[in-house]
Amino acid sequence: MAPTKTILRALAGETLPTPPIWMMRQAGRYLPEYRATRAQAGDFLSLCYNSELAAEVTLQPIRRYGFDAAILFADILLLPQALGADLWFVTGEGPRLSTIQSDADFDKLGGGEMIHDTLNPIYETVRILRRELPEETTLIGFAGAPWTVATYMIAGRGTPDQGPAHALKAENRALFEKIIERLTESTIDYLSAQIEAGAEVVKLFDSWAGSLKGDDFAKYALEPARIITQELKSRHPDIPVIAFPREAGEGYIGFAKATGADCVAIDNSVSAEWAAKNVQVDGCVQGNLASRHMVTGGDDLVEETRAIVKAFSKGPHIFNLGHGITPDADPENVKLMIDTVRSGL
Repeated sequence: MAPTKTILRALAGETLPTPPIWMMRQAGRYLPEYRATRAQAGDFLSLCYNSELAAEVTLQPIRRYGFDAAILFADILLLPQALGADLWFVTGEGPRLSTIQSDADFDKLGGGEMIHDTLNPIYETVRILRRELPEETTLIGFAGAPWTVATYMIAGRGTPDQGPAHALKAENRALFEKIIERLTESTIDYLSAQIEAGAEVVKLFDSWAGSLKGDDFAKYALEPARIITQELKSRHPDIPVIAFPREAGEGYIGFAKATGADCVAIDNSVSAEWAAKNVQVDGCVQGNLASRHMVTGGDDLVEETRAIVKAFSKGPHIFNLGHGITPDADPENVKLMIDTVRSGL
Protein backbone atom coordinates (compact mmCIF):
# COMPACT_ATOMS: atom_id res chain seq x y z
CA MET A 1 0.00 0.00 0.00
CA ALA A 2 1.35 3.45 -0.96
CA PRO A 3 2.27 5.67 2.01
CA THR A 4 0.00 8.62 2.81
CA LYS A 5 2.18 10.67 5.19
CA THR A 6 4.08 13.34 3.30
CA ILE A 7 7.52 12.45 4.67
CA LEU A 8 7.02 8.80 3.74
CA ARG A 9 5.81 9.77 0.27
CA ALA A 10 8.95 11.84 -0.32
CA LEU A 11 11.13 9.02 0.99
CA ALA A 12 9.38 6.65 -1.42
CA GLY A 13 10.56 8.90 -4.26
CA GLU A 14 7.49 11.06 -4.85
CA THR A 15 7.92 14.67 -5.92
CA LEU A 16 5.39 16.71 -3.92
CA PRO A 17 4.09 20.18 -4.76
CA THR A 18 5.06 21.36 -1.26
CA PRO A 19 7.99 19.63 0.43
CA PRO A 20 7.34 18.17 3.88
CA ILE A 21 9.32 19.87 6.61
CA TRP A 22 10.93 19.08 9.95
CA MET A 23 14.02 20.44 11.65
CA MET A 24 17.04 18.86 13.27
CA ARG A 25 17.06 19.52 17.03
CA GLN A 26 13.53 20.88 16.71
CA ALA A 27 12.98 19.90 20.37
CA GLY A 28 15.57 22.10 22.01
CA ARG A 29 16.73 25.03 24.07
CA TYR A 30 15.40 27.72 21.71
CA LEU A 31 11.87 26.82 22.94
CA PRO A 32 10.79 28.13 26.36
CA GLU A 33 8.56 25.09 26.90
CA TYR A 34 11.58 22.81 26.36
CA ARG A 35 13.63 24.75 28.91
CA ALA A 36 10.83 24.41 31.44
CA THR A 37 10.56 20.65 30.94
CA ARG A 38 14.32 20.19 31.11
CA ALA A 39 14.37 22.09 34.40
CA GLN A 40 11.66 19.75 35.65
CA ALA A 41 13.77 16.73 34.68
CA GLY A 42 16.80 18.10 36.51
CA ASP A 43 19.50 17.54 33.89
CA PHE A 44 19.90 16.49 30.27
CA LEU A 45 20.47 12.76 30.79
CA SER A 46 17.58 12.53 33.23
CA LEU A 47 15.39 14.09 30.54
CA CYS A 48 16.57 11.56 27.94
CA TYR A 49 15.77 8.62 30.22
CA ASN A 50 12.43 9.91 31.52
CA SER A 51 10.12 8.49 28.85
CA GLU A 52 7.15 10.72 29.68
CA LEU A 53 9.21 13.92 29.69
CA ALA A 54 11.23 12.93 26.61
CA ALA A 55 7.96 12.31 24.78
CA GLU A 56 6.68 15.67 25.99
CA VAL A 57 9.62 17.63 24.57
CA THR A 58 9.38 15.67 21.32
CA LEU A 59 5.73 16.72 21.03
CA GLN A 60 6.29 20.39 21.90
CA PRO A 61 7.47 21.56 18.44
CA ILE A 62 4.71 19.51 16.80
CA ARG A 63 2.08 21.33 18.85
CA ARG A 64 3.68 24.71 18.24
CA TYR A 65 4.51 24.42 14.53
CA GLY A 66 2.80 21.37 13.04
CA PHE A 67 5.98 19.88 11.55
CA ASP A 68 5.43 16.91 9.24
CA ALA A 69 7.73 14.75 11.38
CA ALA A 70 8.75 14.39 15.01
CA ILE A 71 12.22 13.12 15.81
CA LEU A 72 12.69 11.11 18.97
CA PHE A 73 14.31 13.14 21.75
CA ALA A 74 17.47 11.31 22.78
CA ASP A 75 21.23 11.66 22.24
CA ILE A 76 23.75 9.82 20.09
CA LEU A 77 25.92 9.09 23.15
CA LEU A 78 23.30 6.99 24.91
CA LEU A 79 24.51 4.00 22.88
CA PRO A 80 28.12 4.10 24.15
CA GLN A 81 26.70 4.49 27.65
CA ALA A 82 24.63 1.36 27.04
CA LEU A 83 27.81 -0.41 25.93
CA GLY A 84 29.39 0.38 29.28
CA ALA A 85 31.10 3.74 28.81
CA ASP A 86 30.76 6.34 31.55
CA LEU A 87 28.82 9.37 30.27
CA TRP A 88 28.17 12.72 31.90
CA PHE A 89 27.51 16.28 30.73
CA VAL A 90 29.41 19.37 31.86
CA THR A 91 27.24 22.49 31.89
CA GLY A 92 28.28 24.87 29.13
CA GLU A 93 30.85 22.44 27.75
CA GLY A 94 28.97 19.36 26.58
CA PRO A 95 29.42 15.61 26.95
CA ARG A 96 32.25 13.71 28.59
CA LEU A 97 32.94 9.99 28.21
CA SER A 98 35.40 7.51 29.61
CA THR A 99 37.93 6.96 26.84
CA ILE A 100 38.99 3.95 24.78
CA GLN A 101 42.74 4.11 24.23
CA SER A 102 43.72 0.44 24.46
CA ASP A 103 42.50 -3.09 23.92
CA ALA A 104 41.97 -3.35 27.68
CA ASP A 105 39.63 -0.37 27.50
CA PHE A 106 37.76 -1.95 24.62
CA ASP A 107 37.43 -5.26 26.44
CA LYS A 108 35.41 -3.52 29.17
CA LEU A 109 32.65 -2.75 26.66
CA GLY A 110 29.63 -4.97 26.34
CA GLY A 111 27.30 -5.45 23.40
CA GLY A 112 24.46 -7.55 22.10
CA GLU A 113 21.28 -7.73 24.13
CA MET A 114 22.79 -5.95 27.13
CA ILE A 115 22.37 -2.54 25.49
CA HIS A 116 18.59 -2.79 25.76
CA ASP A 117 18.69 -2.85 29.56
CA THR A 118 19.92 0.75 29.46
CA LEU A 119 17.99 1.83 26.37
CA ASN A 120 14.53 0.47 27.26
CA PRO A 121 13.33 3.94 28.40
CA ILE A 122 14.13 5.23 24.89
CA TYR A 123 11.95 2.55 23.34
CA GLU A 124 9.18 3.45 25.76
CA THR A 125 9.42 7.06 24.59
CA VAL A 126 8.90 5.82 21.04
CA ARG A 127 5.82 3.82 22.10
CA ILE A 128 4.33 6.87 23.85
CA LEU A 129 4.93 9.02 20.79
CA ARG A 130 3.23 6.59 18.44
CA ARG A 131 0.15 6.83 20.64
CA GLU A 132 0.20 10.60 21.06
CA LEU A 133 1.43 12.05 17.77
CA PRO A 134 -1.15 13.33 15.27
CA GLU A 135 -2.04 10.74 12.63
CA GLU A 136 -0.38 12.75 9.87
CA THR A 137 2.96 13.16 11.70
CA THR A 138 5.81 10.77 10.92
CA LEU A 139 7.96 9.52 13.80
CA ILE A 140 11.71 9.45 13.13
CA GLY A 141 14.13 7.42 15.24
CA PHE A 142 17.88 7.91 15.04
CA ALA A 143 21.37 6.96 16.07
CA GLY A 144 24.85 8.35 15.59
CA ALA A 145 26.92 6.72 12.87
CA PRO A 146 29.81 4.55 14.06
CA TRP A 147 32.61 6.95 13.05
CA THR A 148 31.02 9.95 14.78
CA VAL A 149 30.22 8.01 17.96
CA ALA A 150 33.73 6.52 17.93
CA THR A 151 35.29 9.99 17.87
CA TYR A 152 33.63 10.79 21.19
CA MET A 153 34.46 7.41 22.71
CA ILE A 154 38.13 7.69 21.79
CA ALA A 155 38.62 11.34 22.78
CA GLY A 156 36.22 11.35 25.72
CA ARG A 157 34.61 14.53 24.38
CA GLY A 158 33.90 16.43 21.19
CA THR A 159 37.01 17.82 19.46
CA PRO A 160 37.38 20.37 16.64
CA ASP A 161 39.23 18.04 14.26
CA GLN A 162 38.49 14.56 15.65
CA GLY A 163 42.26 14.32 16.10
CA PRO A 164 42.36 11.60 18.78
CA ALA A 165 40.24 9.24 16.65
CA HIS A 166 42.40 9.89 13.59
CA ALA A 167 45.50 9.26 15.71
CA LEU A 168 44.20 5.93 17.01
CA LYS A 169 43.21 4.95 13.47
CA ALA A 170 46.80 5.58 12.37
CA GLU A 171 48.53 4.03 15.39
CA ASN A 172 46.35 0.99 16.15
CA ARG A 173 44.15 0.27 13.15
CA ALA A 174 43.06 -3.11 14.52
CA LEU A 175 41.67 -1.58 17.72
CA PHE A 176 40.05 1.28 15.81
CA GLU A 177 38.30 -1.17 13.49
CA LYS A 178 37.09 -3.26 16.45
CA ILE A 179 35.43 -0.12 17.83
CA ILE A 180 33.77 0.64 14.49
CA GLU A 181 32.60 -2.96 14.15
CA ARG A 182 31.13 -3.06 17.68
CA LEU A 183 29.34 0.24 17.10
CA THR A 184 28.00 -0.93 13.74
CA GLU A 185 26.52 -4.08 15.27
CA SER A 186 25.07 -2.24 18.25
CA THR A 187 23.62 0.55 16.10
CA ILE A 188 21.73 -2.03 14.06
CA ASP A 189 20.26 -3.53 17.24
CA TYR A 190 19.44 -0.09 18.69
CA LEU A 191 17.68 1.19 15.57
CA SER A 192 15.91 -2.12 15.06
CA ALA A 193 14.49 -1.87 18.58
CA GLN A 194 13.34 1.69 17.89
CA ILE A 195 11.55 0.43 14.77
CA GLU A 196 9.92 -2.40 16.71
CA ALA A 197 8.71 0.19 19.24
CA GLY A 198 7.12 2.28 16.50
CA ALA A 199 9.65 4.45 14.64
CA GLU A 200 8.53 4.86 11.02
CA VAL A 201 11.84 6.19 9.66
CA VAL A 202 15.37 6.06 11.06
CA LYS A 203 18.17 8.52 10.52
CA LEU A 204 21.90 7.92 10.83
CA PHE A 205 23.79 11.04 11.94
CA ASP A 206 27.44 11.05 10.84
CA SER A 207 28.19 14.56 12.05
CA TRP A 208 31.97 14.23 11.58
CA ALA A 209 31.98 12.32 8.27
CA GLY A 210 33.59 15.30 6.57
CA SER A 211 36.89 14.76 8.41
CA LEU A 212 37.31 11.36 6.76
CA LYS A 213 39.12 11.56 3.42
CA GLY A 214 39.64 9.19 0.49
CA ASP A 215 39.63 5.51 1.37
CA ASP A 216 38.88 6.31 5.00
CA PHE A 217 35.57 7.92 3.99
CA ALA A 218 34.65 4.80 2.03
CA LYS A 219 35.71 2.44 4.85
CA TYR A 220 34.44 4.25 7.92
CA ALA A 221 31.54 6.45 6.76
CA LEU A 222 30.07 4.79 3.69
CA GLU A 223 30.62 1.12 4.52
CA PRO A 224 29.14 1.17 8.06
CA ALA A 225 26.14 3.09 6.69
CA ARG A 226 25.73 0.41 4.01
CA ILE A 227 25.94 -2.45 6.52
CA ILE A 228 23.49 -0.78 8.92
CA THR A 229 21.03 0.13 6.17
CA GLN A 230 21.09 -3.29 4.53
CA GLU A 231 20.62 -5.16 7.80
CA LEU A 232 17.80 -2.89 8.92
CA LYS A 233 16.06 -3.36 5.58
CA SER A 234 16.53 -7.11 5.90
CA ARG A 235 14.81 -7.05 9.30
CA HIS A 236 12.28 -4.31 8.48
CA PRO A 237 11.81 -4.14 4.69
CA ASP A 238 9.42 -1.19 4.65
CA ILE A 239 11.39 1.19 6.90
CA PRO A 240 13.10 4.10 5.11
CA VAL A 241 16.59 5.18 6.15
CA ILE A 242 17.96 8.74 5.98
CA ALA A 243 21.75 9.06 5.93
CA PHE A 244 23.51 12.26 6.96
CA PRO A 245 27.26 12.16 6.21
CA ARG A 246 27.71 15.82 7.13
CA GLU A 247 30.21 17.88 5.14
CA ALA A 248 30.89 14.93 2.84
CA GLY A 249 31.24 17.27 -0.16
CA GLU A 250 31.87 15.16 -3.24
CA GLY A 251 31.24 12.13 -1.03
CA TYR A 252 27.52 12.92 -1.16
CA ILE A 253 27.55 11.86 -4.82
CA GLY A 254 26.42 8.26 -5.10
CA PHE A 255 26.08 7.84 -1.32
CA ALA A 256 22.44 6.76 -1.55
CA LYS A 257 23.13 4.16 -4.22
CA ALA A 258 26.21 2.82 -2.45
CA THR A 259 24.51 2.44 0.94
CA GLY A 260 20.89 1.74 0.01
CA ALA A 261 19.69 4.80 1.96
CA ASP A 262 16.32 6.19 0.86
CA CYS A 263 17.40 9.78 1.42
CA VAL A 264 20.62 11.72 1.85
CA ALA A 265 20.54 14.74 4.16
CA ILE A 266 22.67 17.62 2.92
CA ASP A 267 24.45 20.21 5.02
CA ASN A 268 24.78 23.82 3.87
CA SER A 269 28.45 23.61 2.88
CA VAL A 270 27.13 22.63 -0.58
CA SER A 271 24.49 24.54 -2.50
CA ALA A 272 20.99 23.26 -3.13
CA GLU A 273 21.62 23.67 -6.87
CA TRP A 274 24.71 21.47 -6.71
CA ALA A 275 22.90 18.87 -4.58
CA ALA A 276 19.91 18.81 -6.94
CA LYS A 277 22.23 18.13 -9.87
CA ASN A 278 24.54 15.64 -8.20
CA VAL A 279 22.62 13.96 -5.34
CA GLN A 280 18.88 14.29 -5.96
CA VAL A 281 19.29 12.41 -9.24
CA ASP A 282 19.50 9.26 -7.10
CA GLY A 283 16.41 9.95 -4.99
CA CYS A 284 15.17 11.98 -2.05
CA VAL A 285 17.33 14.67 -0.50
CA GLN A 286 16.83 16.49 2.78
CA GLY A 287 18.02 19.99 3.55
CA ASN A 288 19.61 22.44 3.58
CA LEU A 289 18.90 25.92 4.99
CA ALA A 290 21.77 27.33 7.07
CA SER A 291 20.92 27.29 10.78
CA ARG A 292 22.02 30.91 11.15
CA HIS A 293 18.81 32.02 9.40
CA MET A 294 16.87 30.83 12.45
CA VAL A 295 18.76 33.48 14.41
CA THR A 296 18.85 36.34 11.92
CA GLY A 297 15.48 35.88 10.17
CA GLY A 298 14.20 38.59 7.84
CA ASP A 299 14.24 38.76 4.06
CA ASP A 300 17.40 36.64 3.81
CA LEU A 301 15.60 33.73 5.49
CA VAL A 302 12.63 34.02 3.13
CA GLU A 303 14.76 34.35 0.00
CA GLU A 304 17.07 31.46 0.85
CA THR A 305 14.15 29.22 1.85
CA ARG A 306 12.42 29.92 -1.46
CA ALA A 307 15.64 29.31 -3.38
CA ILE A 308 16.13 25.90 -1.75
CA VAL A 309 12.52 24.84 -2.38
CA LYS A 310 12.87 25.91 -6.01
CA ALA A 311 16.24 24.18 -6.50
CA PHE A 312 14.85 20.84 -5.28
CA SER A 313 11.37 21.20 -6.81
CA LYS A 314 11.93 18.73 -9.63
CA GLY A 315 12.49 15.73 -7.36
CA PRO A 316 11.70 14.26 -3.94
CA HIS A 317 12.70 16.68 -1.19
CA ILE A 318 12.27 17.04 2.58
CA PHE A 319 12.91 20.60 3.73
CA ASN A 320 15.24 20.87 6.72
CA LEU A 321 18.20 22.80 8.02
CA GLY A 322 21.76 21.96 7.05
CA HIS A 323 22.49 21.22 10.71
CA GLY A 324 20.62 21.45 14.01
CA ILE A 325 18.87 24.60 15.16
CA THR A 326 20.93 26.52 17.72
CA PRO A 327 19.83 27.60 21.23
CA ASP A 328 19.92 31.30 20.26
CA ALA A 329 17.35 30.86 17.47
CA ASP A 330 14.16 32.92 17.52
CA PRO A 331 11.01 30.74 17.55
CA GLU A 332 9.31 33.33 15.31
CA ASN A 333 11.92 32.71 12.61
CA VAL A 334 11.02 29.01 12.64
CA LYS A 335 7.41 29.96 11.99
CA LEU A 336 8.48 32.28 9.18
CA MET A 337 10.48 29.47 7.55
CA ILE A 338 7.58 27.04 7.75
CA ASP A 339 5.10 29.61 6.41
CA THR A 340 7.47 30.37 3.52
CA VAL A 341 7.84 26.70 2.59
CA ARG A 342 4.12 26.03 2.79
CA SER A 343 2.97 29.19 1.01
CA GLY A 344 4.64 28.10 -2.23
CA LEU A 345 6.70 30.27 -4.52
